[in-house]
Amino acid sequence: MCKLLKDELTTVVEDSARGSFFLISGTALSTVIMAIASILIARLLGPDLYGQYTLALVVPQLLFIFTDLGINNGVIKFTASLRAKGEIYRMPDIIKYGLLLKASTGLAIFIINYTLADLFAAVFLQRPDLAFYIRISSIAVAFQVISTTTTSAFVGLDKAEYNALTLNIQAIAKTVTSIALVLIGLSVAGALMGYVASYIIGAAASLLILFFLLRKSRTVKNEHSPLDELKTLVRYGAPLYLSLLLIGFIPLYQNLLLAIFTTDADIGNYKAATNFATLITVVTIPITTALLPAFSKLDASATEKIKTFLKLVNKYTTILVLPITVLIILFSNHVVEIIYGSTFQSAPLFLATHSLLYFLVGFGYLTLTSFFNGLGETKTTLKISSITFLVLAILSPILTSTYGVLGMIIAFLVANIAGTALSAYIARSSFKIEFDTKLIAKVYLVAILSGLPSIALLYFLPHSQLFNVVAGGLLYIFVYMTLAPITRIVNSTELQTASRILQKIKPLTPVTTPLLKYLKKISSYLEP
Repeated sequence: MCKLLKDELTTVVEDSARGSFFLISGTALSTVIMAIASILIARLLGPDLYGQYTLALVVPQLLFIFTDLGINNGVIKFTASLRAKGEIYRMPDIIKYGLLLKASTGLAIFIINYTLADLFAAVFLQRPDLAFYIRISSIAVAFQVISTTTTSAFVGLDKAEYNALTLNIQAIAKTVTSIALVLIGLSVAGALMGYVASYIIGAAASLLILFFLLRKSRTVKNEHSPLDELKTLVRYGAPLYLSLLLIGFIPLYQNLLLAIFTTDADIGNYKAATNFATLITVVTIPITTALLPAFSKLDASATEKIKTFLKLVNKYTTILVLPITVLIILFSNHVVEIIYGSTFQSAPLFLATHSLLYFLVGFGYLTLTSFFNGLGETKTTLKISSITFLVLAILSPILTSTYGVLGMIIAFLVANIAGTALSAYIARSSFKIEFDTKLIAKVYLVAILSGLPSIALLYFLPHSQLFNVVAGGLLYIFVYMTLAPITRIVNSTELQTASRILQKIKPLTPVTTPLLKYLKKISSYLEP
């Protein structure tokens, strides 16, 4: 492995690790802040009003997916690849034209949303009284497009720390303004005003930072015309745009079905569950985001290098994500009661079932999309998204009308299984990608078996809910980390490589150093 991780591949791994750290840490902190805000808003509003708050965001979020045009991923890919090629003089134009195109579509969507709010509320949500709330939330769209594009530029520029900064500014703004406005009596309208304010503040902060980052990038004149740069972005982004429309429509399509077939209280329980499920996305979204520029930097002709990198990141993504998933499933009842109280009775089951999605991680669920997009194979991404959406579109109305929220979650799982299976098949048949299936199976077994001592602790030593979560969680992590080197999921050579990479991420060293020492100690006992 040490021989493989040299030169270009070593640099890419180090950049990916650094980017992932800042994206994960920034996303984690902002998610915690947003989760606190959501929990407090849910408690202050109660299930019914919180359901109205959730529904008021459905139409703006649905229309928001039409603004992307595949530009965000295009900005990440070409900014990263241009940096790798030394063509940094083109980066400001790629970002600028991407921003202008996105801002134009955002403004158009805002006008449509605001003007037709009464129609959307009556027809799509079957709740005409929500029109006023939809108009408030529609304002966010115009600023959200700016915020998402600038943060994509930060990732492509390998400045993920600024991505983290703007996310946290935005989260703090939402928390403070939303809760303050709800407390002074503005109820649902106040919560939505806070939501809008967060995007206005986030967009302003990210634009200011981006201006200072790019002002020295223009070293020579860009010979490519604005039309050429736009064509580059649109040609790459068009298949992704269609793909994002399909995948981005899924949660909104689910909300529309829930509005038709379930009650406001059911929707509130489901929203509460998915709020907590975002703890997994704190890790998964930064990983997939960081992998896109990583694959973009690698030379497409260096097939062995790319295959090695994909196998590596898929293995470690599985090692990282699976235990988090198992922990959330094990303690779903406890965490929901601790955070939301006993009012949200259905949320634990919804949370545990929804979390099963991440059991697909070992089959490339989180890595293959970045692999295809990084190599410019965006049409492949569109094929996979189309299958996922088609299965979900057919199954969701049937299962939701029969089994309510649980049926909708099951349809979601089946659709993603179909999409992941197709993705793995294409990777194997067209790109000769091979995953270490025996090792991945071992990771699954260890992740599940590590939960047995925690289950025993909950059964034989009943304590307070908080004690059970803390003690059971720590016990699970200890057992998992002990079994990982014992079962050869990780070996001493890999641990040495990880140490060298992680030492370059200074904020992580106080945590990773003792953990790696423990893993190395166990591994050393097992070596001949």
